[in-house]
Amino acid sequence: MQKWFNVGKIVNTHGIRGEVRVVSRTDFPEERYKVGNKIYFFQTDKSDPLELVIKSHRVHKNFNLLTFVGFDNVNQIEYMKGGLLKVPESHLGELAENEYYFHEIMGCKVQTIEGNELGEIIEILTPGANDVWVVKGKNKEEILIPYIEEVVMKVDVKEKLVIIEPMEGLF
Repeated sequence: MQKWFNVGKIVNTHGIRGEVRVVSRTDFPEERYKVGNKIYFFQTDKSDPLELVIKSHRVHKNFNLLTFVGFDNVNQIEYMKGGLLKVPESHLGELAENEYYFHEIMGCKVQTIEGNELGEIIEILTPGANDVWVVKGKNKEEILIPYIEEVVMKVDVKEKLVIIEPMEGLF
């Protein structure tokens, strides 16, 4: 059974030359949307994915704009609105030490080095210099954890556990 990973949602068309506007959910958009790469389109009412080859990629106003080989007109891609772009597990490459895919971090329990459980990672923000992990606390409050080595002491993706050393003023 093939395992698929969501990399983006097509939210609209852009212009008349077959470009789609994608809200990206991938860790590495510059790698995932590289010209020539294969990506798979899923519609909710169809079981078989459509294999697409990326023809162009650019970023415009926080969206990734893509065109696909063989799709040169807005009329050919109009039906794609609302569909998902995915890649099979085999397309996930090896990461360097202390690098993780979003799906490995999402849902991890977070606790301090003293053993106090803070909550579960529900979102990953990518504002710039480093990622920020959003933890839903026990009282439903959100705790922001910067992914920096001074704070994140250990990540165990198999056990879905992250151990942190809280910085002063963190929470």
